[in-house]
Amino acid sequence: MVERVAYDEFSYFHENASEFGLPYDGPPTVRRESVPLGDGRSLSALVWGTAPPELVLVHGGAQNAHTWDTVAMALGRPLVAVDLPGHGHSDGPKEGRSTDPMSNAEDVAVAVERLAPDAAAVVGMSLGGMTSIALAGTRPELVRKLVLVDVTPGVTGKKAEAIIAFVNGPESFPSFAEILERTVQFNPTRSESSLRRGILHNAVQRDDGSWVWRHARHRAMQAEGESRPRDYGSLWDMVESYPGPLMLLRGMRQGSVVDDADEAELRTRRPDARIEHVVEAGHSIQGDDPLELARLVEEFVFGS
Repeated sequence: MVERVAYDEFSYFHENASEFGLPYDGPPTVRRESVPLGDGRSLSALVWGTAPPELVLVHGGAQNAHTWDTVAMALGRPLVAVDLPGHGHSDGPKEGRSTDPMSNAEDVAVAVERLAPDAAAVVGMSLGGMTSIALAGTRPELVRKLVLVDVTPGVTGKKAEAIIAFVNGPESFPSFAEILERTVQFNPTRSESSLRRGILHNAVQRDDGSWVWRHARHRAMQAEGESRPRDYGSLWDMVESYPGPLMLLRGMRQGSVVDDADEAELRTRRPDARIEHVVEAGHSIQGDDPLELARLVEEFVFGS
């Protein structure tokens, strides 16, 4: 008999609050929305609060909207956290490639128009940051301010090799214990409880008891798309021409994919950009130091 692991995506907020010392008087108001994309696919998102969303949060590759839970709780503002195509609860990408920022931006634009057309800023981490740059370059009216979380168009496979090694691991795992063991191995600075919570949000248990990452469900169809050459040069041009205020948050611990050359390139192209070093974080600033990320976003976007 297969042992099933119970999962309710809205039942873990007390753990987020406890881990980071946030006040907690009950679950926040969060709902899941599905936005039709007009071609039979839909994009899923978490909508926090009941007022018009003030922020749009876009997660990184192989993650999902719940990566922002602690940040959202710390901010305490109405916002939308999207699941990128091929991630979380969203349908697969349009052309079999969920790592294409331009294609992702087309889909995210539909969700932002529907759920958060008046948001004060878009916050994008890693692949979500690249997608947010593409969104700002093609639909600047939807991106009034732009926050990049540990990413620039200078990202390379070498800089992200540790992340790629983790993502390109086994497609499935025989048990929860094995998927947890691998996750702990690649995330030594994170608590086991937070990693367990992250797995429950980011993986699904099959009928035979095995586990598969939600993003890995589309791995076979993405392989063909990944064979196409990538050129992020046009995204640098979009950064330069983007008319709104821009901030880069750079993790300073091991694992960050942003180096001094990237920072220098950003300063050259956008002398007005605000750049903040988050000393106690690596690449996933929202997981390593979510309270500092929330503080910096609050200050940059809302001036407080």
